[in-house]
Amino acid sequence: MKVTPFHERTSALCLGQSWRRWAGHLVASSYDLLHDREYHAIRSSAALLDVSPLYKYLVRGPDATRLLDRVVTRDVARLQVHQVAYTCWCDSAGKVIDDGTVSRLEEQTYRVTSADPSLRWLWENAVGMHVTIDDVSESTAALALQGPSSRAILEQLTQGGLEGLKYFRLTPAVARGIPITISRTGYTGDLGYELWLDRAHALPLWDALIEAGTPYGITPCGMLGLDIARIEAGLMLLEVDYVSAHHALIESQKSSPFELNLGWTVRLDKGYFVGREALAAEHARGARWRFIGVEVEWDSLERLYEEVGLPPRLPSVAWRTSVPLYSSRHPERSEGSQVGYATSGCWSPLLKKYIALAHVTSAYAAEGTPLKMEITVEHHRKRAAARVVKTPFFNPGRKRA
Repeated sequence: MKVTPFHERTSALCLGQSWRRWAGHLVASSYDLLHDREYHAIRSSAALLDVSPLYKYLVRGPDATRLLDRVVTRDVARLQVHQVAYTCWCDSAGKVIDDGTVSRLEEQTYRVTSADPSLRWLWENAVGMHVTIDDVSESTAALALQGPSSRAILEQLTQGGLEGLKYFRLTPAVARGIPITISRTGYTGDLGYELWLDRAHALPLWDALIEAGTPYGITPCGMLGLDIARIEAGLMLLEVDYVSAHHALIESQKSSPFELNLGWTVRLDKGYFVGREALAAEHARGARWRFIGVEVEWDSLERLYEEVGLPPRLPSVAWRTSVPLYSSRHPERSEGSQVGYATSGCWSPLLKKYIALAHVTSAYAAEGTPLKMEITVEHHRKRAAARVVKTPFFNPGRKRA
């Protein structure tokens, strides 16, 4: 088990010794005994998250743009220097292997981040190209500073200048003498930044952020708080909300970008890329599945618990299990009416709503479509009324402003 460059600080803060594995690294599930304070820091002040276990690759050379345009669905050639693009990449059948970001650091230099190892896939597609691909996952430390106070904290360290940094752009900076790259990105759906630096400077940067952020309520945050925030933001998670085409055991476990609500990342007009032919055909005929947001109706949930004499029991942490979804158009049918399944969900402390991310067949994906979601009440499976809603569930103006 590996530890991140910030482990000397994070391990001292983890009161309950609540750890989990992420890409072979030890990371905190929560620092406090409960994750509530950490989650609320994301939405009300600033949360500091160690995201170093992300896989990171530097792609450089005359054919760097050509390689990435061959691999990912976005049009990389259109990226400006210091621009970041969220994208996915597919196999030849148009099924998603992974999703991540491509950052154009210089004219012929890119940083690719991914949840799964992607070095071999990049090399397999680089045959005959003038390009170098370096795995910098271990040598590059990464922090996410997320929340409404994140900009003010960073400006304490960098002497300002961040008010002009647009959403999904990056800039080189120096923080208390430490060279870093700041990207206006994150996994919380809030105002936030990600900081990229050499691992040798990890602890001094952590200490500087804590010192500058303490007056603003900066709070180290673990994965449990992040999980709720990313569901509120409608952001999917690999191997939870979808299965990589490289890991799927059967064909039905795979998903295309159109089925994952990522059709906007697919540029069929940019020329050849892996999976283009299959995706063009699917675009013409329409996707069979759609990835949606679901909101469980409170009155329906309350009635199911009232029937057994209990108040509603809400999950204290986000769940990551497959939960059946049914059509409410045929209430008389007890069998054969399943139209999809939820993959992750939570009670949103901010929105005061029970929400979930889900896959449904396209006929049931329209906003406002009534559904039923399976709920277990006192060991019995029940169905609570729900409906399809627009994602992200939470989308504050400060995220892009």
